[in-house]
Amino acid sequence: MQRLEAGGKAILIFGARQVGKTTLVQTLLRNTSYRVLTVSADEGIVADVLSSRDLNRLRGFVSGYDLLFVDEAQRVPEIGLNLKLLVDHVPGLRLIATGSSSLHLASRAREPLTGRAWTYRLHPIALCELAQLHTPYELNRSLPERLVFGSYPEIFALASDADKREYLTNLVASYLYKDVLEIGNLRYSHRLRDLLRLLAFQIGQEVSLSELGAQLQMSKETVASYIDLLEQSFVVFRLTGFSRNLRKEISKRDKIYFWDTGVRNMLIDNLKRLDARNDAGTLWENFMIAERRKWIEYQGLSAGLYFWRTHTGAEIDLVEDRDGQLTGYEYKWSNRKARAPQSFLDAYPGAVYQIVTPDNCLPHVSGLPQ
Repeated sequence: MQRLEAGGKAILIFGARQVGKTTLVQTLLRNTSYRVLTVSADEGIVADVLSSRDLNRLRGFVSGYDLLFVDEAQRVPEIGLNLKLLVDHVPGLRLIATGSSSLHLASRAREPLTGRAWTYRLHPIALCELAQLHTPYELNRSLPERLVFGSYPEIFALASDADKREYLTNLVASYLYKDVLEIGNLRYSHRLRDLLRLLAFQIGQEVSLSELGAQLQMSKETVASYIDLLEQSFVVFRLTGFSRNLRKEISKRDKIYFWDTGVRNMLIDNLKRLDARNDAGTLWENFMIAERRKWIEYQGLSAGLYFWRTHTGAEIDLVEDRDGQLTGYEYKWSNRKARAPQSFLDAYPGAVYQIVTPDNCLPHVSGLPQ
């Protein structure tokens, strides 16, 4: 709110569909005294005006208002240039724009708005947010639920597993990669779904673009472009291998994780409880890495996140490089102990190593004391 009240810059909020961007903005504006114009770029007339580059039309559109809120802004061609005109030529007007695809909004908004916008990303609900409402005991009890059904806001309002399944089915079928299909102008949506399914089975593993391409009958360049679109639409994210050019380290292939484990499980049609499935450890790894990324981002910290592996098989799930301090994290759903790979400690003196289990995870992803 402080940056909104200060004015002078637009506020851009990115995030996947259904994570609550519109609700967040409406909540922030509920108790303000601003005269607010709320529009959706799904409306043709709105998109027409906001892509016009016509300063007089833009001024007339916002005349009498203190704040313009543009929802689904990724649908407006050259939205960035038009928001820049409003920022530069309509003093006192506050601007908020939300978009479900960073690709469109970033390419069409961020560059023209360089130095004229604050940018935020909103993800499925994070443990660090839940920690403000629930006790550590409650959070720990909810972990199996989060691993299976994920953390999209609506999931929390649904009581039965059947309702949660129906919601995730609709999310995956109708909303999740709608923007990807539109942005990429993809003719074969089934190939995108097949790719996502393959990636869902390979979380925690290094991904070969050539092997995926062979399975999907696509070139590895096409596979790479699809994964980039999925990443820009906040469906997946990647980790690269950490290496400082030691001969034994592997760093050429990436690992792909999902921002939401419920989405991942729905893609492989497996919403069984943890005690009835064989991928609990993999889910825990995905969940924890995503939560760590959210916490770092929401805290405004700067850190490089990687995985680490050698040709001899030594590996670490997550290596965090923050201000030159290396910390290796190994994620274990069970409380089974593990030792730090000696080759990692030898190669990087001063590095720290930690096992993260359900018993000690909350400080890692929420800032709560142990």
